[in-house]
Formats: sequence, C-alpha cells, structure tokens
Amino acid sequence: MRRCCGDSTLADDLAQQVFLQAWRKIRHLQRTDAFAGWLKRLAINEWLQHLRRNDPLRQSDEHDDLLPAKHTSAGAAMDLDRALGTLPEPVRMCIVLSYHEGMTHGEIAGLTDIPLGTVKSHIRRGTKQLQQQLADYIDAPRAEESS
Repeated sequence: MRRCCGDSTLADDLAQQVFLQAWRKIRHLQRTDAFAGWLKRLAINEWLQHLRRNDPLRQSDEHDDLLPAKHTSAGAAMDLDRALGTLPEPVRMCIVLSYHEGMTHGEIAGLTDIPLGTVKSHIRRGTKQLQQQLADYIDAPRAEESS
C-alpha cells in the first residue's frame, strides 16, 4: 500500500480499512489457499475506491523539491517512492503490481480491469519516466568506476 499511495499515513489508513473488510468478509472465503490473492484484491479495490473519491492529498506536488543529494539505500528508497508518487495513478499501480508484487501483465489486467495493452503501455511508459527521474542512481556507479 505504501508504494501505491506514496504517503505512509494514507497507506496505513487504507490498510486498516482493508483489514476491517477482511475481518468482516473472511467467513465468505471458501478456499484458504486463495487468502493472499483475496487480501491483495481487497487492498487494490480499497486503493482504487480511494482514488475515485479524488482525495486532495494525492494532488499534491510537494515531492519534487525534497530529493536528498546523497546516494544511500534509504535515500534511494525514498527517491523511488517520491518518483513513483509523480506518476499518474493507473501507471503507478501497474508499475507497483508488476515490479513490487511480481504480477504478470495478464494478472494485472484481470485484477484492475484495465485492458492488457494498456497495462503494457503503462508499465513501459512508467518505467521510462522512473529511469529518467532516477538517472543519477543509474549513472552513479559508472562515475565511481572511472575515478
């Protein structure tokens, strides 16, 4: 949820809502081996419902001026989260589900009701944008090797 939202407080609130829904609906789950997918689906649905309500916190442009200068693993993770936060909602969702959750394009299309071709385009376009925004991390090892 945190990577999808880009805001840890919002992610915690949405996760709490998901667990409340899971608690209420758990008796309707017929196959216990499907629990992980079922819970993931609840989480994605909660996030999509939140987006549909047009939460004003998601419209914020405060990410751009907060990037730290040092290349640390914690800093890289923060920069990645901020870069993900600049992507449009459907693009970010496809990127997170693909790279962070390890889902296939077909699984993402089925889960989100986005056409397969659109999922592929979102992932390709979003990956290019992230590469551009995080180019310093890509170029940093080359600069260190040449010195």
